[in-house]
Amino acid sequence: MASTKTQRIKTITEFHQLRGLPKPEHPLISVVDYTKIRRPPDISAVNWVFDFYQISVKKGINAKMKYGQQEYDFDEGIMFFIAPNQVFRIEAEPGPMAERSGWIMLIHPDFLWNTPLAKTIKQYEYFDYSVNEALFLSEKEETTVNGIIQNIRQEYHSNIDLFSQRIIISHIEALLNYSERFYQRQFITRKITNHKILDRLEALLSDYFNNDDITEKGLPTVQYIAHALNVSPKYLSSLLKTLTGQSTQQHIHDKLIEKAKEKLSTTGLSVSEIAYELGFEHPQSFSKLFKTKTRQSPLEFRASFN
Repeated sequence: MASTKTQRIKTITEFHQLRGLPKPEHPLISVVDYTKIRRPPDISAVNWVFDFYQISVKKGINAKMKYGQQEYDFDEGIMFFIAPNQVFRIEAEPGPMAERSGWIMLIHPDFLWNTPLAKTIKQYEYFDYSVNEALFLSEKEETTVNGIIQNIRQEYHSNIDLFSQRIIISHIEALLNYSERFYQRQFITRKITNHKILDRLEALLSDYFNNDDITEKGLPTVQYIAHALNVSPKYLSSLLKTLTGQSTQQHIHDKLIEKAKEKLSTTGLSVSEIAYELGFEHPQSFSKLFKTKTRQSPLEFRASFN
């Protein structure tokens, strides 16, 4: 099987050339009609890396996208976000092309230079979310984002003047803020998917604390948990806060206390031995955490069973 090559696209002009599009009207920002994009014949054999942001809504592309650890299909209209230097691959499916619709907005970081958005765009967590979950839009939400895109198109189709960049950036900020609102809605309404992550989190923590390796590895970190679940730490934190009101760290501590209670009530191990088995270097740290969580010391908890 041939190895997959990686191709970097550095400029928006280069993207237009590669996809059979006219030269962009602006070198640093472009909104492309998805129906007009030509798909390269070797698209499935290439990992793509862009030096610019890509935000898009696509339907009917007869393909799946591999991005991070997640595979997306485009049977429904979905919106997704790719930041510069992130790797993705589009795997074309056999059969006739479906009726396509949608758009892609490309924003080079230089367009944002010396504006507040240059810094704040990195704080929108769904550029990390994309490695786990795209954004599914309702018809009303899609109408909202399409309206903003139309405003951006109209602005850079007009004569570029001193106000153009500021106006376009304000529209981009509106798009990003609406998207953040829609993601929060998705956290709540797509409960089946989210509960699967909660179930996997529970199983992962149970396995970790039941494994003797915890003595050597120590307590699991948030980064370890997120990596094991194939999501970013930010995504996992936001999801858990929305669904449970607790952070990832609090979930780790809850599982730890559950395991500690089991050992205190069913074994004759000393508090120091239990602390060591649960990955603590210092028994005092374990006792302090236990008391914070339960309002009892480990020995007081054990005494309540005798």
